[in-house]
Amino acid sequence: MNLHQFRFVQEAVRRNLNLTETAKVLHTSQPGVSKAIIELEDELGVEIFARHGKRLKRITEPGQHVLASIEIILREIGNLKRIGSEFSAQDIGTLSIATTHTQARYVLPEPVARFRGQYPKVNISLHQGTPQEVANLVLNETADIGMATESLADYPDLVTLPCYEWQHVLIFPPQHPLAYKERITLHDLASEPLITYHPSFTGRAKIDKAFERQGLQPNFILEAIDSDVIRTYVNLGLGVGIVAEMAAKADLLGHLVAKPMGDLFGINTARVAFKRGAYMRQFVYRFAELISPRLSREQINLALAGQQDGDYEL
Repeated sequence: MNLHQFRFVQEAVRRNLNLTETAKVLHTSQPGVSKAIIELEDELGVEIFARHGKRLKRITEPGQHVLASIEIILREIGNLKRIGSEFSAQDIGTLSIATTHTQARYVLPEPVARFRGQYPKVNISLHQGTPQEVANLVLNETADIGMATESLADYPDLVTLPCYEWQHVLIFPPQHPLAYKERITLHDLASEPLITYHPSFTGRAKIDKAFERQGLQPNFILEAIDSDVIRTYVNLGLGVGIVAEMAAKADLLGHLVAKPMGDLFGINTARVAFKRGAYMRQFVYRFAELISPRLSREQINLALAGQQDGDYEL
């Protein structure tokens, strides 16, 4: 058996058992992938995949165990490469970050700028996507570190730590009737045209649950993943905006009014994620520390070793 066979099996699973797509990703031929997998099965004496004709249909029970071992082997090989890379060049390489638009636009610019000042020879690769995509990029080791509010804590193979808390705020023109109310309620908002995030982004689930608990049906007239887009449509008078407080700083709002809504929608926690068992390069620790002083190297190592609760007090 060899590493090529392991990679073919692993990638076939990632590509939903589509060997044509697997071959494209690995820059080889489909027959070559199929032959390598069959040879590995013959050597192990078990079928990793159940087949219908020449097509892979599902992973067998012994195949699940084989895949788990392959994941460990390839992860440790990746760790060996990173160890060699780090100790041969401590301040050279690429820091790969997976995050959502809100974090990339409003939270990470300052830490990234400070990091570049400290590690000028380290390139930065910034991947933006949904929270689920962020998690998968870290799990696939495309990214060294992930950052989002939703979903990251739902993956057992990720170690996640909270880094800061935030709340939603309302934004609207200064002449809007809500500007004159001392206390805004969910009933007030349910009667307004609302502009906010897509359901899978930026704490939207908490907004929906708040209305649901009150038995209210809000009128979401526009949903977006980008706070700048939400502000643009609020400026046009289309409705009242609900955005993350990071996107409602005075220099971003222009003439719009912002009112904190943590009492209505609750408090959200942004988290960082690392793949369990992956080797951490020195500059990855440093970048985490720049995101939040709570993310010390010691704290991260305790979490990676399973000795620290990922929900420690912020």
